[in-house]
Amino acid sequence: MRNHRFPIGLSVRLKDREYISPRAAETYRITAKLPLRDNSPQYRIRNDELGQERVSTEDNLEPIEWGMTPRH
Repeated sequence: MRNHRFPIGLSVRLKDREYISPRAAETYRITAKLPLRDNSPQYRIRNDELGQERVSTEDNLEPIEWGMTPRH
């Protein structure tokens, strides 16, 4: 079983945007850690500016502020 690597509050980008609308947000903030899916950690992510929320697996997220203190 894998653990979640990213903390709540971390800013991230989606690596694979192939099936996402061009109007979708570029950056998101992790708002919750979700149960594993196919042994991969999942996260709820949100872009407050556009009010967009989605769920993504960890392998599709790229940290923006890695090493910085996340907001809570």
